[in-house]
Amino acid sequence: MEYQFKRITVKIGSNVLARKDGTLDVTRMSALVDQVAELHKAGVEVVLVSSGAVASGRSEIKVSRKLDSVDQRQLYSAVGQAKLINRYYELFREHGIAVGQVLTTKESFGTRRHYLNQRHCMQVMLENGVIPIVNENDTISVTELMFTDNDELSGLVASMLDAQALIILSNIDGIYNGSPSEPGTSVIREVEQGKDLSDYIQTEKSGFGRGGMLTKTTIARKVADEGITVIIANGKRDNILTDLLEYPEDTVCTRFVPASEAVSSVKKWIAHSEGFAKGELHLNAQAVEALKGKKAVSILPVGVTCIKGDFEKDDIVRIMDAGGIQIGVGRIGVSSADARLMLGKHGKRPLVHYDYLYLE
Repeated sequence: MEYQFKRITVKIGSNVLARKDGTLDVTRMSALVDQVAELHKAGVEVVLVSSGAVASGRSEIKVSRKLDSVDQRQLYSAVGQAKLINRYYELFREHGIAVGQVLTTKESFGTRRHYLNQRHCMQVMLENGVIPIVNENDTISVTELMFTDNDELSGLVASMLDAQALIILSNIDGIYNGSPSEPGTSVIREVEQGKDLSDYIQTEKSGFGRGGMLTKTTIARKVADEGITVIIANGKRDNILTDLLEYPEDTVCTRFVPASEAVSSVKKWIAHSEGFAKGELHLNAQAVEALKGKKAVSILPVGVTCIKGDFEKDDIVRIMDAGGIQIGVGRIGVSSADARLMLGKHGKRPLVHYDYLYLE
């Protein structure tokens, strides 16, 4: 079978892998592994971003005292991650496929060097027929350093590895045009570039996961803007992965149409680096107008009205308009001290070159 995608990232959510009592659904996990194995043997490179460590650990331990949410997550994930990866190892071994564990943190994406190190590791795994299984390292991630959830992590991984598609498996069929519980509502099958979905998104969190549909659509938009197809589908449906690739027109899901032109590797990294920003550049109205024009332009000191924060050369900074609203992020070409000396002056080198600038 020849599939349209050669490399995909598949995110399996907590609500797909957890039963109602919060423990691991091994039957569902086994069914998904069978589908990934089928795609792998057909020549599709698959990177798994898998939740389920906390669900896996919850059934193993009876705690002696009441734990707060961070303690619970760290304890259950420390025990559960070992159990989860072992379960994947055994299930994939039945198909003769090797897997490798990649535990990461948000900080690991904060510098270009660490980002490239992770990318190289997973590239080598894929080149040697090993399926990377990626998860956040919950044992050392504390609240301010956590990913929003594994949706955010899967978007970073898909972008980092130049995947052609990101498939986010949840416990619903996609994004609905109303409340899924109300009669007459249906799944929005395709989301074009720039389509406003704010009327349809429920803001509540989902079951055992940390993120809701708002997180999923935010990530989906950003990844689709980078030229990657994004699909939100129901991971509890039988054969969902193979059906999405074999029968895309007949399989219920929400598909985000990718931008026609892919962006460079470094711009992909910058696009997902807002959380690591060390400062802000505030622009005047003329500079903002130039940036939003059709021609690619850099940010020059003459268009900057204010610099906030202390940063070094090559750090990430937020780009703000005249009203203080963020319009993008970029990699700064000078330190904050040098930038302040150049502030508002003509004839100076760019503070942020357009090759290192991502506009929202």
